[in-house]
Amino acid sequence: MKGILAEIASMVKDFGSAPTFAEMPRKTLADKGIAGPTAAHTIEEVHTPLNLAYLTFTTGSSAFQNIVGITFAELPARVKASFTVLERAGLKAGDKVLVTYPPLVNVFSGEAFKKYGLQWEFLVRSSRDAFLAALYEFQPKAVVGESSFIRASLEDAKHMGVADELPKDIVLLTAGTPLDLELLPIAQEVLNAEVHDLYGCQEFGWLCMDGVPVRDDIELVKLPDNGGQDMYELVVGGLPMGDSFPVSESGHVCNRNGKVITYRRERTYPEYEVIVKATTLTSTVTLGRVARSILRIKGRVVKISPDVVTGAEHTVLELIPDYITAGKQQGIVIEGPAKTRFFDDLVQAQLDYQQKAKADPTWTKRN
Repeated sequence: MKGILAEIASMVKDFGSAPTFAEMPRKTLADKGIAGPTAAHTIEEVHTPLNLAYLTFTTGSSAFQNIVGITFAELPARVKASFTVLERAGLKAGDKVLVTYPPLVNVFSGEAFKKYGLQWEFLVRSSRDAFLAALYEFQPKAVVGESSFIRASLEDAKHMGVADELPKDIVLLTAGTPLDLELLPIAQEVLNAEVHDLYGCQEFGWLCMDGVPVRDDIELVKLPDNGGQDMYELVVGGLPMGDSFPVSESGHVCNRNGKVITYRRERTYPEYEVIVKATTLTSTVTLGRVARSILRIKGRVVKISPDVVTGAEHTVLELIPDYITAGKQQGIVIEGPAKTRFFDDLVQAQLDYQQKAKADPTWTKRN
């Protein structure tokens, strides 16, 4: 018996159905396209589930930073939206892009940058002087970064008398926080730059550029009376963002054809609840798993109607006010397939996950 176990001990070191630690696939920061410095993070290795394309984090602008899971099923629409942004900005394959804050690449996804054919680099340090040095040395066609940081850096360049040494005619894709309107004149003066305002988030990717949606499954839902200012909740694929904006016919400051004034964002309070009224799924058990998965990886609460219709031709979701605004506003029905794309992509991700057995045989779980 001892001889058999000794042989097994020798065999499992050389081969087996499960990988050793050294054989496990790795997704490094470089693989994700975000291998750059930040002053706000540490670098930690984690075991990432095989059903997720990658992990990222919320910005923490409205609450504690939380983990966000990006599924493979949602990547095509996310990449398509990113292509729309890059095309509207006039970028082309081979262009050099300077990214001031590496996690912003996760909103595009590194895959989008790779497929589009961009070359992108990061700052040596996450500081304004490092940004000016990178502009001078790297000579990018475009910059992706937070608008106030870029504005303050360009003011530094003026004060130091080095503005003339910086590249001209570049594209600024500002993101991460509401657009700092004071950036516009100094960007024109120092860089002769074209400024664009991107709105999106780690959970959903890019949603609007200069007030114009970049996805086909975006709805604007008018909120109840807001002190005389009409505000509209932005809903993506049936899931509310929790952000509201004015909509103006006079247009966005960066594009008069853009009607969503994304730099005047307000947090929606109270937030809508999402109720699934009909689903293409035939099992309410699977639908329940979808709802829990959305809560866990996207932080959005989805509930299932007691009389939900299964096996429907398309998804039907209802957005209803919570108890605080009950009676002030009617529910809003959103019907698929076009307008529930994001929700349906997450349904597909759940189905893909269920069709694959857990790859680690040491993990045993009773149903």
